[in-house]
Amino acid sequence: MEEYPEELRSPPVSLVAVVGRAELHQAITTQLHSQQPPINSLALPDISKISFLLSPNSNKSSGSDSPASGGGGGILKRDWLQKHRTRIPSVVAALFSSDCISGDPAQWLQLCSDLDELKAAIRVRNIKLVLVVVHSHSKDDITEDRILALRKRAEVDSKYIITFSPNDAYELSQSLHRLGSIFAELANTYYRDEGRKVKTRIEKKSFSSIELSVRYCFKVAVYAEFRRDWVEALRFYEDAYHALREMIGTSTRSTIQRVVEIKTVAEQLHFKISTLMLHGGKIIEAISWFWKHSAWYKRFTGSPEAIFLHWEWMSRQYLVFAELLETSSAAIPGISSVIVGTAERPLTEWEYRPAYYYELAAHNLKEKRSSLEFAVSMSESLGEIDSNADSVVPATYVGQFARLIEQGNAFVMQPLTDDEYTRYAVAEGKRFQDSFEIIALLKKSYESYTNLKVRRLGSFCGFQMAKEYYGVGELSNAKQLFDGIASLYRQEGWVTLLWEVLGYLRECSRKQGAVKDFIEYSLEMAALPVSSDTVVQSSRFKECGPAGPLSLQQREVIHKEVFRFICWEPRLASAESSNLKITVDNPLHLEIDVVSPLRLVLLTSVAFHEQIVKPGSSTLITVSLLSQLPLAVEIDQLEVQFNQSGCNFIIVNSQRHSGSFTDGSQGLRVETAPSLALSTNRWLRLTYDINSDQSGKLECISVIAKMGPHFTICCRAESPASMDELPLWKFEDRVETYPTKDPALSFSGQRATQVEEPDSQVDLNLGSSGPAFVGESFMVPVTVASRGHSVYSGELKINLVDVKGGGLFSPRESEPFSMDSHHVQLLGISGPEGEDESQLGTDKIKKIQDSFGLVSVPFLKCGESWTCNLEIKWHRPKPVMLYVSLGYSLDSNESTAQKVNVHKSLQIEGKTGIIISHRFMLPFRKDPLLPSRIKPVHDTDQSALLPLNETSILIISAKNCTDVPLQLHSMTLEVEDDDLGKSFSVQHGGDDLSDPALLVPDEEFKKVFSIIPKMDSPKIRLGSVCVRWSRDCGVEEQSGATVTSVLTKQKLPDVDLELSPLVLRMECPPYAILGEPFTYFIKVQNQTQLLQEVKFSLSDAQSFVMSGSHNDTLFVLPKSEHIISYKLVPLASGVQQLPRFTATSVRYSAAFQPSLAASTLFVFPSKPQFKMVGAQGKRIESLAAE
Repeated sequence: MEEYPEELRSPPVSLVAVVGRAELHQAITTQLHSQQPPINSLALPDISKISFLLSPNSNKSSGSDSPASGGGGGILKRDWLQKHRTRIPSVVAALFSSDCISGDPAQWLQLCSDLDELKAAIRVRNIKLVLVVVHSHSKDDITEDRILALRKRAEVDSKYIITFSPNDAYELSQSLHRLGSIFAELANTYYRDEGRKVKTRIEKKSFSSIELSVRYCFKVAVYAEFRRDWVEALRFYEDAYHALREMIGTSTRSTIQRVVEIKTVAEQLHFKISTLMLHGGKIIEAISWFWKHSAWYKRFTGSPEAIFLHWEWMSRQYLVFAELLETSSAAIPGISSVIVGTAERPLTEWEYRPAYYYELAAHNLKEKRSSLEFAVSMSESLGEIDSNADSVVPATYVGQFARLIEQGNAFVMQPLTDDEYTRYAVAEGKRFQDSFEIIALLKKSYESYTNLKVRRLGSFCGFQMAKEYYGVGELSNAKQLFDGIASLYRQEGWVTLLWEVLGYLRECSRKQGAVKDFIEYSLEMAALPVSSDTVVQSSRFKECGPAGPLSLQQREVIHKEVFRFICWEPRLASAESSNLKITVDNPLHLEIDVVSPLRLVLLTSVAFHEQIVKPGSSTLITVSLLSQLPLAVEIDQLEVQFNQSGCNFIIVNSQRHSGSFTDGSQGLRVETAPSLALSTNRWLRLTYDINSDQSGKLECISVIAKMGPHFTICCRAESPASMDELPLWKFEDRVETYPTKDPALSFSGQRATQVEEPDSQVDLNLGSSGPAFVGESFMVPVTVASRGHSVYSGELKINLVDVKGGGLFSPRESEPFSMDSHHVQLLGISGPEGEDESQLGTDKIKKIQDSFGLVSVPFLKCGESWTCNLEIKWHRPKPVMLYVSLGYSLDSNESTAQKVNVHKSLQIEGKTGIIISHRFMLPFRKDPLLPSRIKPVHDTDQSALLPLNETSILIISAKNCTDVPLQLHSMTLEVEDDDLGKSFSVQHGGDDLSDPALLVPDEEFKKVFSIIPKMDSPKIRLGSVCVRWSRDCGVEEQSGATVTSVLTKQKLPDVDLELSPLVLRMECPPYAILGEPFTYFIKVQNQTQLLQEVKFSLSDAQSFVMSGSHNDTLFVLPKSEHIISYKLVPLASGVQQLPRFTATSVRYSAAFQPSLAASTLFVFPSKPQFKMVGAQGKRIESLAAE
């Protein structure tokens, strides 16, 4: 499409001319370009230049379309469309200064003369005229008489006279807009009138030739395009196209040049029709029209000696239409959409895709290339090469050419004969290399199909492109494409196509000197299947590639040739492949794995007859080989390789045995086979004994076949039970046999067996002293005792695994016992005499981690033992499984020694030893009023609230939660240094423990602390409770055992502080005597700066006689205390309830009522007699739980 001129590729745009006042041309041009649709303009400095634009020669050429001319010269003039787009305006705007109109008579006469000259120039073409009066000054005033005279002189309507005021920006902008509108209106009128005149000729049929009919229809369509009337333009382009088709059947001149001219005009008309249809959204109509166009002109080939011009023209049609589809603004429907078309020819899904047309363009261009090569050869044989091709130029009409001859001082165009034109076309064809154009077209199609995920069509285009690369000698590009295509053909199983691709790859490798690639492609081709259907399909191909048609005979030819290379027989090697050599300096080694295409050449199956064997005992192994090569192959030797190199062995061919074959394999076991000949599709089975002293997995890795002195093939060993079929031979008619003689082994055989470990004669014992407790260092003794084996290079592997599978690591949870994020941690390993293994050399300990350890074991003779202790610490109660593995060698040579492993496991429960709890209490018979606790709070997580400057009791309990007795060494309250003595004071109740306290299971130990908050702050931190304890080892073990204590710390929660405004205290004797009176005091203390009103009441009690007020109101002064006293006489003995006292604070609406325990008093029936006994020792009594 780029070859077309610009005036044909883009829709025409209206053209106007602006004459005079050059300083305004830029503003007018900018305004015209901004319109929709835009308008092009010609700027002329003065009126005299219009005569050069509209010269008489132009007028003469325009008159050649008259009916009398007959149209015998040609169909379409080459420059007519360009002339109307760039040289002939539809409207002319003459710009005059206002001084010329209102000035002196001489200026007016000059203006009239210029107008007459302008009218004479434009009247011939019916060009429209617009007058623009430019005011020289803002106060210019032109009389109506002068304007009327100007209008009559110019013969224009008054609305086509515009005034410009350059000094007024707003008025100038309005004038420019008005001028643009007038230009659009008059240009539309001009093109409509011009089209109407030509249309009248068509309707009256006032022409004598079909050429004029085509020309007139083309002109009407172009004028319609100028007016943006796409419907009329499309209709007349189609009429011109149909008239051109009629001219083919009625033309009296069927010369080569006439055919070229008709096709060129048809190409332009078809391009216009397709463009209008596609941009109008008529995708289906455009595609149907193209195929009608292609089918009609495909038969119009012209003269046989110039048929290459026909194929070039056809290729260009497909190329241009593909580019139109790509650039069309209308959305191309998807492949899955409904395919429609005409009744005569329904459309296929691919006819909507540009890739399809690029492919057809390349195909026709290849036809042109072959025809041109024949024409060039004929011209060279006849000596008709044109040496004057440079003097041939395009003629006046579209599709015509002439020779430019210099006669005197002028150049004359001389018509060409058909022979001259043919020689010119051949000479022009030789200048271009069609192969690169074909590659470019196929590349576009290939990329488009690839983007659409259409692999098969893409591969077909890629194959054609690769052949072009091969033809021009770009072997690297060709080989890259051929490799990708061959991969697809292998997957699809297209044997015939694969054969052709491999033939090209083989030749590329030969020309590049790539020996390995050449051998691989040749072997694969020789192993391809050949059936009767394949032979028939191959014979249908016109081109079979450099390898020829696929047949058994051709396979055998390739087989013999490749093995001549392998054995390197110079007397049999061809001259063109003499650069391909396999020598001692250039050996060849091929690798065949489970996905290699060379599995057709050599397939290896290995099966152990037993799945589990004892160490040192022999078992049978069957190595089976299969080949699909057409001729028998003799293998010189086979090397079977295992993951245990000591089991490798070699099988040599007794018929071709030579010492040189095994020189590089000293130390390996050598077996001899009577024959190592591989026949087509027949398994070669070889069974031998194999013995392994090393425990573990014994697996056959590969089998290396040696053919000739410098060629080897390494085949990946496959198990018969899981061996895949050969894809290309899957559906071929062949006899299928088993790789082993025993069919059961073929279905279950594996290329690996398990060699058991020898029975261990070393004991591994794990000791445990019961459950482990959180916080303590728990020791687990590990004993290694030899019963019969000596331990060399021994290693202990220790692993800690969570029994429940939750893991021993918790990075997100807060650890109350340790800052370490590991729940269970392996701290270290101590030797038999207590030395720390971590302090030894690196050869003694390998690695210690939180849940893993690797420790070396010293050399042990038979009967010796070795013990170490594992130190494990629990940070959380969690059961773990301890896995200990002992690995050792039976002798000192580690490289060849047999490894023996012993495994033991032990589940250890991790439990919490001590549970710490606490609670707060107030002093006996003392109740402070705390306003924050007056209203009930439902928040269960609220902090404890203590009164400021009042004594509070903190009771801390430590409970033994284990099944074994524990010893409690100490219980302390650890306070931060910054807060000690500032926030509160602490008093320990009782003395510290001088001897550990024994706690039996479920026993609880309590200790009392008195806390007096001092700092006036809303919250204080009390610190942490520290309890040091240990296991109770018993009296018999204490003397020789070192007991390690455990420190358990628990942080106390923060407490809230509040100043109590009122404090209520009750005071009475510790006991009473029946019938004897005593005084009962109630003290109300006001700790505020305000007067407090308190209402109180005292209820009667049956066991006491009371004297005093039952109900009253009292006022307590600020910072003072009020005392209420009562006299009580007990009437009954035993535990009695005192009269219940209730006080209510009026200010805080809060009531005081002592607890039942505070209102209880014991009454003796008579005065008790106490006997003082000296204390024999000190002991700590636990407080009774209330």
